[in-house]
Amino acid sequence: METIRDVRYWYLKNHQIFSQMDEKEIKLLCVITGFKKARKNEFIFFDDVKRIYFLKKGIIKIIQTDEKGNESVKAFLQQGDVFGDITLNQAVAGVAIGDDGNKRGEYAKVVSEEAIICSFLPQDFESVLEKNPSIALRFTKKVGEELLTLQIRYNDLVFKDVKTRLMNFLLDFSKKNGKKEENTLTVKNFLTHQDIADIIGATRQTVTSLLNEFERENKLLYSRSKITIPDVAKFY
Repeated sequence: METIRDVRYWYLKNHQIFSQMDEKEIKLLCVITGFKKARKNEFIFFDDVKRIYFLKKGIIKIIQTDEKGNESVKAFLQQGDVFGDITLNQAVAGVAIGDDGNKRGEYAKVVSEEAIICSFLPQDFESVLEKNPSIALRFTKKVGEELLTLQIRYNDLVFKDVKTRLMNFLLDFSKKNGKKEENTLTVKNFLTHQDIADIIGATRQTVTSLLNEFERENKLLYSRSKITIPDVAKFY
């Protein structure tokens, strides 16, 4: 029977950041790695200790609760995404993304059938990167990609209207999580109208109105179970 240690080893070994480590290095890494396996709709609460999280499998949404108890979706994360306290001092040569990964009131919810998350204490992960320059390089590249995503999202909020932001989000979400056949994109739908509104900085009513408009124009087929873009070239 496969043990937790065995499963943890397999998932780390097949993660793109750790793929070039040998078996001995991976087994040592398993000793210092946190491991979480969760099912659909399960909540994942981050402890008070700062950690770096790697989403090995599945899709989760990060939810933020404000002082009044209002909840909003902060981000949708997919397989391969890195989140949490990624402000390492030396490991990423000055590249960093805020240290808000463990803010009070922030937690994750699994929206796919299953999610696998591995985590490190920052000081342990720094030690791993110092001993493995190739991993440090891949991690730096991954953080750079995250920064670019944040920059694009910020630029969209500042310079683009709600309709364009919605179209960009739907297209990006479908490309990353769906299946393309010729010019048609189809993806399983994990999103509520409110989720989308939170992500693109709009109201739920505006999102609902625009989705209905896209359907009338035959640019989109939207249901609770799936999203289909019939012709990507004609989506805009």
